[in-house]
Amino acid sequence: MPSIDAPVLFIVGPTAVGKTRLAIALAQRLNGEIINADSRQVYRYMDIGAAKPTPAERRQAIHHLLDLLTPDASFDLSSFLALARQAIGDIAGRGRLPIVAGGSGQYLWALHEGWQGPAAPPDADFRRECEETAEREGAALYRRLQEIDPARAAALDSRNLRRIIRALEIYHITGQPPSTYRQPAAPLPYARIIGLTMERAALYRRIDDRLDQMLADGFLEEARNLAAMGYPLGQGALACPGYRELGQYLEGYITFEEAVQRAKFQTHRLARRQYTWFKPTDSRIHWLDAAAPDLTERAAALAAGLTETGRGGRI
Repeated sequence: MPSIDAPVLFIVGPTAVGKTRLAIALAQRLNGEIINADSRQVYRYMDIGAAKPTPAERRQAIHHLLDLLTPDASFDLSSFLALARQAIGDIAGRGRLPIVAGGSGQYLWALHEGWQGPAAPPDADFRRECEETAEREGAALYRRLQEIDPARAAALDSRNLRRIIRALEIYHITGQPPSTYRQPAAPLPYARIIGLTMERAALYRRIDDRLDQMLADGFLEEARNLAAMGYPLGQGALACPGYRELGQYLEGYITFEEAVQRAKFQTHRLARRQYTWFKPTDSRIHWLDAAAPDLTERAAALAAGLTETGRGGRI
């Protein structure tokens, strides 16, 4: 795929830090459109738990890569790269600014750096064998991934069975560790990265408050509906904080209060993992305090070079 010769703005940072709000504000100011880079928001029916932009927020700015698949479908790095690059081309072709926003670090860096996703289509038989192994032997799949690709294993939650199986599947099909797929493909030479951060204790409070609001907005009912539709909570796309713990509650393994506290703790843990992708010391990222009263103005000033000249400079 040829290089995309167009300016692109990235907004990165941990969960609950305020990326959606800032992306919308900048899209309105800078004639932009937003490309989702959250691995859960591509799935339908996962509205509250995946913290998708609300219908009101979607009316404020055009969003791409939301609600593409049902929760039992496969979506991986290759899928994201193809769709994101297409969206960037479409948006730039209409004279607007592509704004890539999300917290999935691998997706964001792969797009920014021009990684080539592995040509490894899903293998249903292999996946079924892996799922059976996981049922019999628990963490055996993760240990196997640690043996063949320690770098990829270190980047994954040991309980994220879907991604562990996908990594093993790539190795099974290509014979190459999935972490080696970083060959240049469609580099984005003109980009600017804005990172949002805040003091850790304040971020944890924001995470906790957001989960409480999600529950008030109907998160438990959403989880119950997904289970009734045949999507197992805690598996596949639903193997993520919130859905997993509410699934344990609905199945009677833990109390509701325990589910809420575990979901908050696991979301704190997710935020810490996201900081391993977006390091405060990374000079490519222009870090801003998410709690600053002039956040939008400062972010708009950083993005000004992209919109004024059409070139943001190499990062």
